[in-house]
Amino acid sequence: MAYTYQRKGRLECLLCPHHCRLSEGEVGICKVRENRQGQLSLPYYGVLSAVANDPIEKKPLYHFYPGSSILSVGFYGCSFHCPFCQNYQIAQYTPERVEGRVEPEELVRQALSQDTKSIAYTYSEPTVHFEWVMETARIARSKGLKNVLVSNGYLNPQPAAELLEVMDAANIDLKSFREEFYRNVVGGHLAPVLAFIRQAAASLHLEVTTLIIPAYNDTEAEMREISSFLAELDPNIPLHLSRYYPAYRFDAPPTKADSIFALRKVARQRLNYVYPGNVGSQEVTTYCPGCGAALITRRGYRVENRGIKDGSCLACGRPVDFPV
Repeated sequence: MAYTYQRKGRLECLLCPHHCRLSEGEVGICKVRENRQGQLSLPYYGVLSAVANDPIEKKPLYHFYPGSSILSVGFYGCSFHCPFCQNYQIAQYTPERVEGRVEPEELVRQALSQDTKSIAYTYSEPTVHFEWVMETARIARSKGLKNVLVSNGYLNPQPAAELLEVMDAANIDLKSFREEFYRNVVGGHLAPVLAFIRQAAASLHLEVTTLIIPAYNDTEAEMREISSFLAELDPNIPLHLSRYYPAYRFDAPPTKADSIFALRKVARQRLNYVYPGNVGSQEVTTYCPGCGAALITRRGYRVENRGIKDGSCLACGRPVDFPV
């Protein structure tokens, strides 16, 4: 199987930067990739934690066919161990018994039978199920469906290139711009995530989400670094600043809404599209960077095209840089 290497009787997984070296019977940090008789085994191939038809804004994706529905597919396991994980029941655990498996062809048939034009690989970390996602995405694309990746971006460059080739859009978590945060809080490293974001920005439609956690990543200085990094790639990359709520092992109070809006103001000095998340705000309208006219209005998941016609702003004629 691809992305493995035999080393002194142990199996090294080359999929993500952890490079787990597994003895017989051991599983990787992700909990879903195992050394079985010297070969990489995928005990949870096709084992899905959820399948649901969602508004695409829930991913969140605001600039990729806004207002459309998307078939969202969830898994088990993750390459990070975020103590504030909102989906820890599926990301940090695996089922004791496998009740059933969904083949890629079956999932694509389900998507085609519903009023959706795309599939999202989401909820927990899809990249640790690389083989199933790749096969499903290839089939989906051959049937005219779009593929969307919602990921922590912790993948080595070669498999990342292969995966991004079959994706049409992605929302990547940039949890912090501090190596110490990645190393000490979530159990990873910053540089591979930045490299993945660079690859994605050059390959497909990209949006980025940062969960703002008080006393961890909520300074204006760090937000300037995040927004500067993204602006160097493309100032039109949408950035979602999501409000933290207590979950899993974190019980600190929720992030104050005022903090989200203050950081949004900082990020908008460099980026054209910055959206608050989890604050119950109506300030999620998409405005034309050229003239300031409202293009897409949102109230919850109710979305309306108010100012785009034939791919351009109705008010000033500026081309709109995303598909509607």
